[in-house]
Formats: sequence, structure tokens, C-alpha cells
Amino acid sequence: MSAIQPFSIHTLELGPMENFIYLIHDHATNRAAVVDPAWDVPRVLALAEKNGMQITDILLTHSHHDHINGISEVLEKYDAQLHLMKAEAQFWEGCLDMPTQHHGGDTITLGETPIKTLHTPGHTPGSACYHVGNDLITGDTLFVFGCGRCDMRGGDPEQMYATLKNMADRLPAGTLVRPGHNYAEKTTVTMEEQLEGNPFMHFDNGDDFTRYRMHYHDKHRDSPYAPVCKGEEMK
Repeated sequence: MSAIQPFSIHTLELGPMENFIYLIHDHATNRAAVVDPAWDVPRVLALAEKNGMQITDILLTHSHHDHINGISEVLEKYDAQLHLMKAEAQFWEGCLDMPTQHHGGDTITLGETPIKTLHTPGHTPGSACYHVGNDLITGDTLFVFGCGRCDMRGGDPEQMYATLKNMADRLPAGTLVRPGHNYAEKTTVTMEEQLEGNPFMHFDNGDDFTRYRMHYHDKHRDSPYAPVCKGEEMK
């Protein structure tokens, strides 16, 4: 008989860019961490109140406007601690005062729920993923059958290639990916499904990955993303 999880993850899809905002709820303390608060913050707050949660932490996957525009509104209601990667704090021109800055591998403790931070550069220099139990909240690093753009300020396709290779090598096949946007025909998939169907995880060298990410993908592939068989990326 499997042990009962000490946490649950609540998901809201909000805003014109189909953002996923997550609330990680620690059952023992009713503390909650909101990941990338944006757009319709009253709905986020209402979900927390409905479930008896106290938002004590704000976790940022990165600092683009569509993932951070609700921070101030959350802080008007809760005295929450802001968390982000040190590299993202240095990159983010509008960084708030006194955030807690992390390195990859750090653990954030939410009551009795440990949240491991992964530094996953490529979309931005300090992009982060948050590993909670078997769940991985990936922001704009890894979408379902896709990955974040690398052509905006701070983006780097070579870093993204290395990040995705590292994730493929290190994360268990059953890890459940929870992306930052609803861009695919499914809202979540396992890492095993990503390895099989995500074209960005099929490349064996950085040059081919960069050509596909920077020059081919956005011209030939539309959302909602469906799985792509290995070898079919350019067809």
C-alpha cells in the first residue's frame, strides 16, 4: 500500500497566453507555495481560501512578464517569501527587494513538503524547475511535446539543449511534467512520454537542435502540440 502524499498540487489556467499557475499545498501545515502568479490573482487567492491554504511562498520559474505580473497582488494579501534562481535575479531588471536566491539543487521546505530546485537555463539564464515528489513544474523550460523559445533576451539554444539532455538523463521515466503553458493536446505527460514524443528531446547534437529550435520549429509546427516520432522532426 503506497503512502499518502504529504502535498497536493492545484492547477489554474489563466490569461491570454494559457498560463498554468500552480498552488503546492502542504497538508500538514496548510502552507502553500504559488508558482508563477499571474493574470487573474483573485482566482488564485480564492482557490487558496477555499482549501484553507495560507500562501507563504512564491516560486518563480523565470522572470518574464506573463509569469510574474501577479506577484504584487499576492503580496498585498500574504506576507510570502519570493524564491528564484540567483542567475535569474541578476538577469531580471525589475527584481523585487530581498528575494531568496537559490542555486540548482537547493531544497525549499514548505511545511513537511521538500521542493527541490533545478537550474534549467536556456529560455532565460536563471530558469528553474521545481521537483516535488514525482511532479516536476517546468515553467517555460519544458512544455508537453515542446520547449521554451530561445530567441528572446537571455535565451540560449545551446544551454537549452544541454538542459534538456541533463533532464532526460537524470529524471526518472515516471516523473510527471507540469508545464508553464497549455500548448499541447495533453496538459501533463511523463518524462518517458517526453522522450518518445517531444522532438526537442530527440537530437543527438547541439547544432541540429539549434537549427530546429531557432529556424524550423516555429514555421512548421503549430499548437496544440502532438507527439512527434523520433526521425520525423523535419517532416
